[in-house]
Amino acid sequence: MRGLKRFVAGWLGLLCLCTMAHADAPLRVGFGSNKPPYVFEAERAGLDVDLVVAAARRAGYEVRPYFAPFERLRVMFAAGQLDAVATTNPQSGERGFYSETYILYHNAAVALASHHYVLKTPADLAEHSVSAFQRARALLGEEFASMAARNPRYREEPQQVVRNLLLLSGRVEVVVGDRRIINYFMRDVPRQVDVTQPLTWYELFPPTPYQVVFAQTAQRDRFNAGLAALRQSGEYAQIEQRYSSY
Repeated sequence: MRGLKRFVAGWLGLLCLCTMAHADAPLRVGFGSNKPPYVFEAERAGLDVDLVVAAARRAGYEVRPYFAPFERLRVMFAAGQLDAVATTNPQSGERGFYSETYILYHNAAVALASHHYVLKTPADLAEHSVSAFQRARALLGEEFASMAARNPRYREEPQQVVRNLLLLSGRVEVVVGDRRIINYFMRDVPRQVDVTQPLTWYELFPPTPYQVVFAQTAQRDRFNAGLAALRQSGEYAQIEQRYSSY
């Protein structure tokens, strides 16, 4: 009897080891630096993060998130230090395998209303100093990229709070970014600038679809299946609802 117990214990131990050996390693996913409400870096959460983590979980993956400016994430991904990078699309130029669209950002241009600018197309920004998010020139279409290339006063900042400060202090004429993100960071700068200044928003861009780029096709395909399951289950809408106040 005692020998049978030892045999069963040994067999269970072997089974456990085999299961562990075949278990998926955590998926190392890069997210941009703190950009509420899409990425709350300290909480390792946000609309962007929660959607990717939930879709990956549906696909059987645990996500290990990394947070850094996108230029650093690109270097890490190219070096094989990340399995995937979120909030990107083929226009950004990463070599990899792109998922289905999992989120839409709504980018716009914004300026102090007191300037009374007339901006109807991205090309009109060429006459102004512009601060945009990192990789905007690669993600917002050819007309915007052309404007950025010929505008010596165009710049890209990794931190949205800096763009808000530049706009409200008058150091830059136009800021380009997602409306939710710009509005969120207004609460972080009232002691430094006058946040009561009226703003004019210019809807120059269609919604920007974002995907996750993967190093391996198998990971991409499983994520796509998980994303489809997330939408079908209703959990995708539930996650969106958690951030509906922003």
